[in-house]
Formats: sequence, structure tokens, C-alpha cells
Amino acid sequence: MSTAELIGQDPGWLIAVKGVLVFAVCVLLTLMAVWGERRIVARMQMRLGPNRVGPFGLIQALADGVKLALKEDLVPAAADKIVFIIAPIISATACFMSFAVIPMSGEVSLFGHRTAMQLTDLPVGVLYVLAIASVGVYGIVLAGWSSGSTYPLLGGLRSSAQVISYEVAMGLSLVAVFIYAGSMSTSEIVAAQHKWWFGVVLFPSFVIYAISMVGETNRAPFDLAEAEGELVGGFHTEYSSLKFALFFLAEYVNIVAVSALATTLFLGGYHALPGLTFTEQWLGGWFTLVWFFAKVIFFFFIFVWLRGTLPRMRYDQFMKFGWKVLIPASLFWIMIVATMRVLSLQGASRLTVISFASAIVLIVLLIGAGFDSAKKKAALAPLPDEAAPFPVPMIPSLSTTSEIEGTVQRG
Repeated sequence: MSTAELIGQDPGWLIAVKGVLVFAVCVLLTLMAVWGERRIVARMQMRLGPNRVGPFGLIQALADGVKLALKEDLVPAAADKIVFIIAPIISATACFMSFAVIPMSGEVSLFGHRTAMQLTDLPVGVLYVLAIASVGVYGIVLAGWSSGSTYPLLGGLRSSAQVISYEVAMGLSLVAVFIYAGSMSTSEIVAAQHKWWFGVVLFPSFVIYAISMVGETNRAPFDLAEAEGELVGGFHTEYSSLKFALFFLAEYVNIVAVSALATTLFLGGYHALPGLTFTEQWLGGWFTLVWFFAKVIFFFFIFVWLRGTLPRMRYDQFMKFGWKVLIPASLFWIMIVATMRVLSLQGASRLTVISFASAIVLIVLLIGAGFDSAKKKAALAPLPDEAAPFPVPMIPSLSTTSEIEGTVQRG
């Protein structure tokens, strides 16, 4: 029985129970993610991190959340009050909705019913996730616009440009997955990876998606929408108390959501590592949850690692990288994958497929060498007169001590 048929038989009360469980797990993961990020970054910076509130500081994130909720709630006089209040609700709601189509386990027994830890299975489940992610960004844009302040407005505008750039690259990186899986359903994509994970077979798509998901979640080094050095706090500068906590919650749940999607599309979802598939039957199938969340935590560690090691990019570098590197690379890779898929479906020999792949690799290496050579030539070439650097007034040279002393006395 397929996953769609299995969960299609769930009664309404069981769907509600699974929804509550997913919500509780997301909130708990957010608390643990905040604690984990602070501890990991502290170790990278030779600090201790939170270690006082609760064992190993585990309750620190919960204490911070309670503190935020009890702070004074301020609304700027120039703000559009309705939109100002709705914006964080949009962001927080949208990130939870992404989990509706994420398969977290195989077939399990829940309160005597055979089901799977997945709320629904749409034929276009991945497109649903991308659509929800796009709606979630409206919360950031509306928060920046409704604040009635310059810095939040700039943060909202940056976020809209960021979404246009990196969601295009993210969507294109998934086309190769759709071609190989033959479906946009998340459960069928997981089932298509029973032999080889798409993270191995479609490694360039995996890399492009991993970069795009960092930009999508406004995380360092792509956190241009909330760049403290330039925009104070970015789109949420004017927010406080529970509304700011909702943005904080949305950011971390969104990280978990894109990590769960990456796990589903590229790392075999809830399936075990090769050679350990026998563990999927442990605990009546519930052990697959362990594999799923282990992979999600791996992606979360990558997020924290990037934040702790890479500086923030300039905005022009960020946009240039999205439009001139990721999107052309995605289009080029889609053409390669489509050609190889057609060759394999038409019964072409393995030698033909390998020869085609080798030719593509050789072309890419030649193009890369050509770009490097052109860069070196451009760096060594003298600047033309019209492109000469801006003239700087010469500082008068003071060659002797007497001249220096005379200058000081006259000053």
C-alpha cells in the first residue's frame, strides 16, 4: 500500500493528533536549536555558552522565550497597526504549514491505526512547500513596510529581492529531482531513493539547494534582511515582546522546515543509511523517526557552522552570486540531467552515458580554466585613462626634522 493510500484512511481525530504532535515537535526543536546554536558557536569562539539555567543550560531558551513574552509590547505611532500585528503571524503560520507534506516515518501504528507520520500527500507536494515559503516572506516584507521606519523598510525590500533571486535557484535545483523521481510527491520521491540517494546522484542540485536554503532563511552569511551593521535590526527593528518572539520562532522553524525538505529530497528521507536498513523495523517502524531527525540535525549543524565561520556578504555580491552563478549553473545542470535521463530511458549503453558525462565534465573544466585565465589577464592589464582611480591630493613630504618642527610651530 502506498503512503497516499495509507494516510488517506486516517480518521479526522488521528489527523488532528498528528498535527498537534508535529506542532509540538517543531516548538521543541526550536528551543533545542537555540540552545544548540549558542553552545556550538560558543565552542567555535572558545567560550562556554549557556550553562547555568537548567542542566547544561538546557532551559535557557525557554527562559528567554518567557522573558520575551512578558516584555512591554510597543507599537510605533507611525505604524500601520493592523498590518504590523498580522505580519509576524503570517511568518510563524507559514513555516508550520510546510510540514504538512513532509514524510517523517515509514508505516507505523498510532493508537491502533496503521498510518505514517505525514499529514497529507499531495501530487505536487514539493511545489506546495515552495508556495508556502513564498507566502512566509510576505510577513517579512509587510513587517518592514508597516513599521513606518526607514531601516525596517530597507530590510523588507532586501528580503523581497532576496526571495526573487534565491527561490528561482532553489526551484531550478529541484527540477532534476522531479526528472529522476518522475513525481513531485514527497513520499514518492523518498521511495525513489531506495537504492541511491539523490544527494549522490544529483550532487550539483544538492549543492545549489543547500546554498539557496541558507539565502531563503535569511541566515548568515546571507542575512541581508536583518544586517545589524547596516540596518540596526532590519525588518524587525520596531518589534518587541511576543511579536518579536514570533519572528524568532518563524526563523528557526523555517530552518527545520528547509532541512526536512532537503532530507526528503536528497538524503533518502526517513530511510536508514546504506547497510543499516534493518533498523527501519525497530520499535514497530518508529525508529525511522530517529534517522529522519538525525539528518535534519546534520543540516542544522551546517547552518550553525556557516554562521560561526563566514562573514556576511555585501549586498551586491549576494545578488550577483544568485543571478550570475546559481541560476545559470542550475539551467546548465538541468539540460545535462534531462539528456542523461533520456539516454538511459531509451536504453543507451552504459558506455554512451559515461562518455556523455565525461564530455560534460571536460567542457566545464575548460570553461573554468578560460574564466580563470581571463581574470588573471584582466588583473594584470593596465587601467585605461578613463578608468583611472579617483585622484587623491598629494601629502607634502617633510624630509627633515627642522621642517617638521617648523610645521608644528606654525600650526
